[in-house]
Amino acid sequence: MSDAGRWAGRNPEKDLVRNDVWRSLEADGVAVGPAWSMIPNFVGADLAAWHLAQAPEWAAAKTVKTNPDAPQIPVRLRALYQGKTVYAPVPYLTREFPYLRLDPEVLKAKGVSFELAATSEGFMAHGERIEFEDVAPLDFAVVGSVAVSRLGGRTGKGAGFADLETAIFRELGIISDTTPIATTIHSSQLVGPDRVVLEAHDSPLDYVATEQGLIATGNRDQRPGGVDWERVRPDQFENIPFLTALRSRMEQRRP
Repeated sequence: MSDAGRWAGRNPEKDLVRNDVWRSLEADGVAVGPAWSMIPNFVGADLAAWHLAQAPEWAAAKTVKTNPDAPQIPVRLRALYQGKTVYAPVPYLTREFPYLRLDPEVLKAKGVSFELAATSEGFMAHGERIEFEDVAPLDFAVVGSVAVSRLGGRTGKGAGFADLETAIFRELGIISDTTPIATTIHSSQLVGPDRVVLEAHDSPLDYVATEQGLIATGNRDQRPGGVDWERVRPDQFENIPFLTALRSRMEQRRP
């Protein structure tokens, strides 16, 4: 296995911690399927989703956003069974439309099982295609992670999708200062706070759920207020079809 992930080279320190976690998950038999260059699926993902649902804000949430990856299937499934509307991005943001909406009542009316709709293939096939601006204000946001600290720092697989999405939602007012941002991981993905240092464009986590329990980070670091388009990389504009048009629309909204 190469030590270079798919998006390696953008931040060498984060590359190191990602590689350590991916290697450990595979070597210890914790990963479900391959871990490298992914938001890794893990043994106990269903337990982590159960622990996440013990957060008080989860019970009150009507709208939930999750990342599209496999370890968060149990999060989407639990949300749908609890009557919550689920929003998920197109994997890798590679289509002309960025987001999908899963309304549990609509799915039931169509005869689509929640178990199918919770998978990436299922929500791509049966979710309603929408733009970023069509996402309702979010009561709870879940992001995928490779390595996480108990203080709320995180790193994903290195592509920058989660940070970009969150910044877009912040600027549009869909995620506010008080919207909980959470992740589900295996406990072995917890690392020391010095290994995942928060950068200016990062949004700190409020909750980390593992197969062992729920961690409230208590993080009070300021979240980015919107998109710093100068920090968006040229390859993101090249590989995300709708991004240039979205930037134009968002810049027109700015005072």
